Amino acid sequence: MHRSGLIGVAAFVLLGGALYSFTAPAAQPPAKKAMPAPQQMPVQSREVPRSMSQVQLSFAPVVKRVAPAVVNVYSRSVVQAPANPFFNDPFFQRFFGLNPQQQKRVQQSLGSGVIVRADGLILTNNHVIQGGQDVVVSLNDKREFKAKVQISDPRTDLAVLKIDTHGERLPVVEFGNSDSLSVGDVVLAIGDPFGVGQTVTMGIVSALARANSDASNYQFFIQTDAAINPGNSGGALVTTDGKLAGINTAIVSPSGGNVGIGFAIPSNLARRVVEGAATGSVRFPWVGADGQPVTAEIANAMKLGRPQGVLLKTVYPGGPAAQAGLHTGDVIAAIDNGEVGDMQALNYRVATHKAGESVKAKVFSDGHWREATIRLSLPPESPPRNSTTIGGRNPLNGVRVENLSPAVALDLQMNLFAKGVVIRAVGGGFAAQYGFQPGDIVRSINGRPVNDVGALKRMLEGTRHWDLVIDRGGRRLSLTVDG
Repeated sequence: MHRSGLIGVAAFVLLGGALYSFTAPAAQPPAKKAMPAPQQMPVQSREVPRSMSQVQLSFAPVVKRVAPAVVNVYSRSVVQAPANPFFNDPFFQRFFGLNPQQQKRVQQSLGSGVIVRADGLILTNNHVIQGGQDVVVSLNDKREFKAKVQISDPRTDLAVLKIDTHGERLPVVEFGNSDSLSVGDVVLAIGDPFGVGQTVTMGIVSALARANSDASNYQFFIQTDAAINPGNSGGALVTTDGKLAGINTAIVSPSGGNVGIGFAIPSNLARRVVEGAATGSVRFPWVGADGQPVTAEIANAMKLGRPQGVLLKTVYPGGPAAQAGLHTGDVIAAIDNGEVGDMQALNYRVATHKAGESVKAKVFSDGHWREATIRLSLPPESPPRNSTTIGGRNPLNGVRVENLSPAVALDLQMNLFAKGVVIRAVGGGFAAQYGFQPGDIVRSINGRPVNDVGALKRMLEGTRHWDLVIDRGGRRLSLTVDG
């Protein structure tokens, strides 16, 4: 209608001009100076779509290529649970002199995974398979395989599984460069939410370098509004060219469902974990320093212009930062042109490299900006970890302890100079009932300082009375137990 109306007006104007020329008298008045013609906007030529494929925007070709490499991961574990919930109370047990009667219960978890190597190497989240005694992988074509856990890394919340394909080559998702992502980029999330079957959702990258304290010690996440729900954990976040941008890991939701805030672990960190599959473990380098985010007050005092970077509070003697000439009070604002705003982001930037590699750091020192080259190395394990699970009849029965060293402190995001014995894991037994937690440092037993794992074991034996002092995040906690 609009086009035909314009055509009609144009025809009328042309006809009027023709009539005017025909009826005008021969004698013409003196010609006046012609007014300049108004300038017209240039008309942009547009091509008309010639086929339905040119009209439709579809990610079907990308999904068709990537979806077969996204799998379901089932983890089954048998746990001991009290037959009566009242038996969970240590006071109840001591008062009545009863031991809790345990019964076996099967727990199941469901998640997703991504095939990253054609011989059956699969990347997923650590929390999907943690504690599982029976891990099963279901392929896109419904075939199921028992999987072996190659790496289980709580620090990154990533795990690497291996299935026996009997020589068959499986489809894979190729790693992309997560550092090339920008806010606004379109991404696809592929996984198996709620166990309903594989789904694909689309969204954009809504933020970068976001932190979620419940997910990982290397808190540098891709935030997306692509729908991620329970069961998507371990699935693929891919770019529109079908490259792996990240591993879907966590959501922010008051109801447990998707509200448009999901987190994915960047592919550059995931690649480092996969590289450790050959040895069964992954060891990340360290920068050899600890610090805090630069606040507005600190930025004003240091004349930084704006809050940026990490203010170094401690620099480990002989560590990579110290060897690069960094000191307490310096500010690291970027690593290889990637901005860092806290220690988690700084650790992430370092963790995407290997020991022996060098990074370029943007440093504010003595009132001036400079570039420092930091040669990365592995954190020292001195003293040796001496990882031990405590047994016997004592309050720490069931915990796994280690000697503190820079390597252990880095794993736990603790003070690099911390000394003593730290609890790394709490299994069953009395320790879980008394409320011990990973990261607790055992400071003393019966008034005697605990310096190493060997001393701790000796102090727990040969007595039926324990006065324990625990350091939990800088707070001193006391517990007295009579056996």
